[in-house]
Amino acid sequence: MKSPVPLFTALVVLLIAVIGVGSSAFVVQQTQLALVLRFGEPVLGRGLITTPGIHFKIPLIEKVVFLDNRILDLETSKQEVLASDNNRIDVDAFLRYKIVDPLRFYQSVGDTQRAEGQLANVLNSAVRRVLGEANMPQIVRDQRSQLMVRIRDQVEQEASKFGVTIKDVRIRRADLPRQISEKVYSRMQTERAREAAEFRAQGAEQAQRITSKADRDVVVLRAQAQQQADQLRGEGEAERNGIFAEAYGKDPDFFSFWRSMQAYEAGLKSGDTRLILSPTSQFFRYFGNSTRQGEAAPAAK
Repeated sequence: MKSPVPLFTALVVLLIAVIGVGSSAFVVQQTQLALVLRFGEPVLGRGLITTPGIHFKIPLIEKVVFLDNRILDLETSKQEVLASDNNRIDVDAFLRYKIVDPLRFYQSVGDTQRAEGQLANVLNSAVRRVLGEANMPQIVRDQRSQLMVRIRDQVEQEASKFGVTIKDVRIRRADLPRQISEKVYSRMQTERAREAAEFRAQGAEQAQRITSKADRDVVVLRAQAQQQADQLRGEGEAERNGIFAEAYGKDPDFFSFWRSMQAYEAGLKSGDTRLILSPTSQFFRYFGNSTRQGEAAPAAK
């Protein structure tokens, strides 16, 4: 019968080999790079690994540090900046950076969390320093892009000590503090209300001017029309009187008869009109005979 000691020994050796291989192998992802350190120093020839895949190290002696090789974003909290024109501005900025010297990065800051803390301080200092030399219109509108370039250059100088490069620095927002914004908004409302009142006053003045001109034109047109009507009426009456005079000259008897008929029509209208006249009055001279008084009636045929 064979002794179980060699089999047990083989199992132990196999287990040790499996554990050794498992503890010595590591995987580098596509978005990572790795530092292989031996007692805190990079291993000669394979201290930096940028190729993704399975790699090996010596267990218990070598240590692997993984770093991100992508462009990383750093968000900073909003801070208050005093501009050169003594205006206080709330600034919200961020930056994008990338690790270019992994060993220096590891030796200077250790990991990403500490690096971002250091970079946030550097960014805030650069923002206060650069924006403190500009006035509010330059920060908000006129020179915003140039100011961001200056901030990026200053942050780049400090970030190079950490083994990183700054890809971009942006000012997301640059606004007045809430209390000042409310005062500015109230002042803007007052100014707009004043302008609106001025425009309304100008409109009312123009409307009054137009209305007065229209009223004056109406009076003038009515006066001209009345003058023309009176002139036409006078011309008509003159023409009528001429016709009457001409008719009277041609046949005075008929004209007298026609005027008497008009007088009868006007004086004997229906209603409460009452006349007390003598039957022999000249008013009824055409009622007694078909001829006038003092004239003999023509002989009957």
